[in-house]
Amino acid sequence: MGVNVDHRTFVIVRELPGSPAHAFRFWSDHQLKRRWNACHPDWEVIEDSFDFRVDGGERMVWRMPDGTEQAMLAHFLEIAPRQRIVYAYAMRSGGESISSSLVTVELAGSGPGSTTMTFTEQAVFGNARDGDIRESGTGLGFDRLREAMSALSPSDAPPAP
Repeated sequence: MGVNVDHRTFVIVRELPGSPAHAFRFWSDHQLKRRWNACHPDWEVIEDSFDFRVDGGERMVWRMPDGTEQAMLAHFLEIAPRQRIVYAYAMRSGGESISSSLVTVELAGSGPGSTTMTFTEQAVFGNARDGDIRESGTGLGFDRLREAMSALSPSDAPPAP
């Protein structure tokens, strides 16, 4: 009997409105990140901590409508302001591991008022179906990021760290 493991790497590229500094704010500021990163309005937030610095972390714990707790536990490995973020994270559901991932977010100016974001996730899943859901859901999250950035002009956002 073998171990069921699904390794995968996926890359999502999005053109975002605004400069790399504006895009970076939506990753580095707790409140701005929640404008696009909160994807399940029917889940109760039990814990929400965010310490955006090298060796800092992010921790989100939710209770789903069926009572199951879901958690996202991240550790920031590398931060190059307005350019790149590297972090590792794990997802758990009901105390059981769903996945472990290494993520690189790259931000590059692509013209006046535009940024190309390249998101690369290298992940291991215990179930390939969870990987399919993650990849699709991540893309939907970046559609919300684009909308959130469009709704808030750079002058209204807090300064990037």
